[in-house]
Amino acid sequence: MDMQATRPATGPMVDPFGRHVTYLRVSVTDRCDFRCVYCMSEHMTFLPKKDLLTLEELDRLCSAFIAKGVNKIRITGGEPLVRKNIMWLFRALSRHLEMGALEELTLTTNGSQLPKYAAELAACGVKRVNVSLDTLRPDRFKAITRWGDISQVMNGLAAAEKAGLAIKINAVALKGVNEDEIEDLLLFAHGRGYDLTLIETMPLGDIDGDRTEQSLPLSIVRARLMDRFTLEDIPYRTGGPARYVRVAETGGRLGFITPMTHNFCESCNRVRLTCTGTLYMCLGQEDAADLRTPLRASHDDAILYAAIDEAISRKPKGHDFVIDRRTRRPAVSRHMSVTGG
Repeated sequence: MDMQATRPATGPMVDPFGRHVTYLRVSVTDRCDFRCVYCMSEHMTFLPKKDLLTLEELDRLCSAFIAKGVNKIRITGGEPLVRKNIMWLFRALSRHLEMGALEELTLTTNGSQLPKYAAELAACGVKRVNVSLDTLRPDRFKAITRWGDISQVMNGLAAAEKAGLAIKINAVALKGVNEDEIEDLLLFAHGRGYDLTLIETMPLGDIDGDRTEQSLPLSIVRARLMDRFTLEDIPYRTGGPARYVRVAETGGRLGFITPMTHNFCESCNRVRLTCTGTLYMCLGQEDAADLRTPLRASHDDAILYAAIDEAISRKPKGHDFVIDRRTRRPAVSRHMSVTGG
């Protein structure tokens, strides 16, 4: 008997290590209006637009994952809000929120387009946004992003607040770049009622720079913060890899994402879909599955479900991140903009 034919079309996705996959990150574009030094090279070669899945195809893929147990979707990029007509996808996916099949629809953004889209995102059922902001200094912001203007982000934060969106600041901790600003970022975020999450830089893609000089273990950052602040471990979770503390002096939450020094693989519930329909089962591994071919092969989602199941059966136990001072080559060749972190 063909077991594939008798497999139910829907059902929970459980990997070989017993982890339930309930969180899908969807990169809708590899393009961005910034060129952050830890994410991209300055002169990127982007995917031809003809290679991208249509928004309708992305909706169908997301819906298939929801049918198979995903209850949280994060839209990423590149910068997701530079994708043409991106709000069509948010409006389409909002039906799953209304029906209760999806618990959360959210996004990670650099904030530059939030003045234009924050109100509509809120109308689509988005409750919170993650905004990438690594410095509060205009000159340093320009150096880190190469092309960015910090006023764009500040205006975006104001627009998100006005729309009623909860905000979390994501800051990549960079040795010798912004490590002297961590306290300032914390006080800025908590003073406005935002959460702050600090992230270790990851060895993804050729960035025209030396990651061995950028790498700053968050264990060092945490120890420095504890000289001034009282950090209390709390069980708060958002579905992602951050481990949170409450800062007694501010009352705010502070998260740490530590893929290098203390990975989060044992509880990984995530997979990542690119804008071309490639599914990466692990951020730190090259192994992937092509979902575009089964998506376009038939209107019958059973073929798509089978391809998803096969991919989940290959989800690895963990990643192999290391920043190698000998070769200085990335652990993974694709840029962060391909999967959005």
